[in-house]
Amino acid sequence: MNKTITGCIVTYNNIATIDNALGSLFKCTEAPFHLFVVDNGSTDGTVEHIEKHYPEVTLIRSNSNIGFGSGHNLVIDRLDSDYHAIINPDIIVKDDVISKLSEYLDSNKDVGMVSPEIRFPDGRLQILGKRNPRPCYLAASRMRGSGEPGKLLREYAMMDHDLSKPIDIENATGCFMFIRTELFKEIGGFDERYFMYFEDCDLTREVNSRCRTVYYPGATVYHEWGRESKKNFKLKLVQINSMMHYFAKWGLK
Repeated sequence: MNKTITGCIVTYNNIATIDNALGSLFKCTEAPFHLFVVDNGSTDGTVEHIEKHYPEVTLIRSNSNIGFGSGHNLVIDRLDSDYHAIINPDIIVKDDVISKLSEYLDSNKDVGMVSPEIRFPDGRLQILGKRNPRPCYLAASRMRGSGEPGKLLREYAMMDHDLSKPIDIENATGCFMFIRTELFKEIGGFDERYFMYFEDCDLTREVNSRCRTVYYPGATVYHEWGRESKKNFKLKLVQINSMMHYFAKWGLK
């Protein structure tokens, strides 16, 4: 049976990437799929571009930058789907990822959320945390240069496991999450005390307290990962504040 699927992208001055995201999603997705875009007060023409070129999108204006999780939560009361995709505005898909993830949840009733394989646009695998964050893991990620990941980062990304097969994970990245809509509503969406960063780790822990989260390499998305917190001092402070809230809520393990 075909399931109904919704998705949401939160934008903030994303005119440079939004065409690739929306264009690839609409081109590749064959499953019944309705996409919301919540705009957090863009001033670069993102809203006007979406209104002109993507009439199939339901566009919601928050009028100010309320943050990642709060933006995604604006659609919760509008969702009447079976599954819901949380998507970054710098994501590109090259095949019908939405259908693949839907079919995986169809076949695995005990899985509440699934995370696809995530690669850079040039095909390189992104080294992303799959275990719960710990200070040592975050320090290893922050200090990593351009070389191969060290022991701690490999452990954080579960590179000590066979990632060519589906595997249960503690932490799913927020650039692309695929969750049962009923579960997303039950949890109440994202914890809005996080403006940005760590809200994905938090949501995964909420999911795992109820069911399973699985990394599924049978579906791949491409992410133009900018790691802006390494370049922008204000974002670095936002990340530190979110980290402190996360560890105060969940502890250091």
